[in-house]
Amino acid sequence: MRFITAGESHGPELTAIIDGLPAGLALDVEDINKELKRRQGGYGRGGRMLIETDVIQVTSGIRHGKTLGSPVTLTVKNDDFKNWERVMGIEPVTEREKKMRRVSKPRPGHADLVGGIKYEHDDLRNVLERSSARETTMRVAVGAVCKKLLAELGVEVAGHVLEIGGIRGEIPENMTVQEIKEKAEASAVRCVDTKIEEKMKEKIDQTRKDGNTIGGVVEVVVGGVPVGLGSYTQWDTKLDAKIAQAIVSINAFKGVEFGVGFEAARLPGSDVMDEILWNELDGYTRRSNHLGGFEGGMTTGMPIVVRGVMKPIPTLYKPLMSVDIDTKEPYKASVERSDSSAVPAACVIAEAMVAIEVAKAMLDKFSSDSFKQMQQDVSQYREYVRTY
Repeated sequence: MRFITAGESHGPELTAIIDGLPAGLALDVEDINKELKRRQGGYGRGGRMLIETDVIQVTSGIRHGKTLGSPVTLTVKNDDFKNWERVMGIEPVTEREKKMRRVSKPRPGHADLVGGIKYEHDDLRNVLERSSARETTMRVAVGAVCKKLLAELGVEVAGHVLEIGGIRGEIPENMTVQEIKEKAEASAVRCVDTKIEEKMKEKIDQTRKDGNTIGGVVEVVVGGVPVGLGSYTQWDTKLDAKIAQAIVSINAFKGVEFGVGFEAARLPGSDVMDEILWNELDGYTRRSNHLGGFEGGMTTGMPIVVRGVMKPIPTLYKPLMSVDIDTKEPYKASVERSDSSAVPAACVIAEAMVAIEVAKAMLDKFSSDSFKQMQQDVSQYREYVRTY
């Protein structure tokens, strides 16, 4: 399976095309809309969430509620485009109109300046429109489709916020994926630790008053994963490496870790490796899950546990200093609509990206022309693993 997205932040619509889905997967548009709504929520979001109500339109690949095996095309209309039609239109315009909302003051931490240099743009809007996190709308849509596929195969995905602006919560040991999902969904900041939820909200409020932004840490947990997704045979077939790339590909994400993660550098091997157990009912299990569900780039059958670090959003209402690309004079950077913290929303995007990579790995390993056949293959493989 592969996918591609297209569209600009203030353009007419966003698009995703998914190729390689099996035929016969039951898919309801509301499954996707629900995920899009989750992405637009969360404490700390900015004004655009009041303008846009993202709703999916399916224009190919699904008939009578089931996938056809052909490419699935998803689109989301940008409601705000009516206010940007002259600025973002495809037709040639006059020199005067070119200056409408032209951006010449790059924001530190954004793609503005480097993108302008790379593609020889004299208007940095050409960069920021595509590098905007608005693009992740379609990644969440694709992730919703992948979550549906995984759920039908007995694989669950849940995400939650561990930390915002230095305020860190704790997740109880042995919490199930379903419990994580329910507790995170009930929280405005998607935090399962109710004791520190209000502190996180207060931190976001104070940051907004200060005209600043803050980042955080999100965690995604995937349960019910079969043993042996991914491979040890080549560097680019390791599933944990693919997930790491997927996480860091999310706007503003700068780091990733699995299981105990960077803490492994400070622990002896006896506290890092997961001892192997066996029982007649389940087959092979592990005493712990310090490695986050991976050995040798392959899934062990334990839950995948992956965390991503999100830096503060670079658009500040009290902007940092920059340089005007026209005059080369120092100037305060441009200001676009922004969130004081998008960590709760980014958690939903992280879920989507992990779901996409796990779904791709499932489709690579098992027969994937027909979803019915795929279900049978997965069931037979799980039994083989149990009795190995």
